[in-house]
Amino acid sequence: DPRMLTDMLKGNLTNVLPMILIGGWINWAFSGFVTTKVPFPLTLRFKPMLQRGIELVSLDPSWVSSASWYFLNVFGLRSVYSLILGQDNAADHFHVLQQHMAGSAMSVPPDTNRAFKAEWEALEIVNHQWALEAVEDELMGKDLNLEEFYSSDHPRNML
Repeated sequence: DPRMLTDMLKGNLTNVLPMILIGGWINWAFSGFVTTKVPFPLTLRFKPMLQRGIELVSLDPSWVSSASWYFLNVFGLRSVYSLILGQDNAADHFHVLQQHMAGSAMSVPPDTNRAFKAEWEALEIVNHQWALEAVEDELMGKDLNLEEFYSSDHPRNML
């Protein structure tokens, strides 16, 4: 449906355009500032991702720049939005897109009879050969010399 696709595009533009403008303003105004520190240690591989615009070699990777903090909040707060605004909110266009994709995939029903027939033809019945089929009889037929184990001459390890 082209009208639904146009409505989704309008909704995405109304959310993405302000985010781009605010992100650009934050990057321009606070470029080079350290905003926060995450409460857990991070490896050096996180440094380029979390410290955009800060070129200090000696700075600990757990410090986060303002631009990186903005992107972490924008992409990481989807669950908080759904908690505060409800499950089907206007800020969660990913959910609408997911439903649209699932709806188009579900338009052609699968032929279950053909799938079951293919599995039936591929099924091969095998007689299982037990590796320990008569293990009880074998153990009962052997002399295990338990008298030697329980004799008073035998040293025992007691923990």
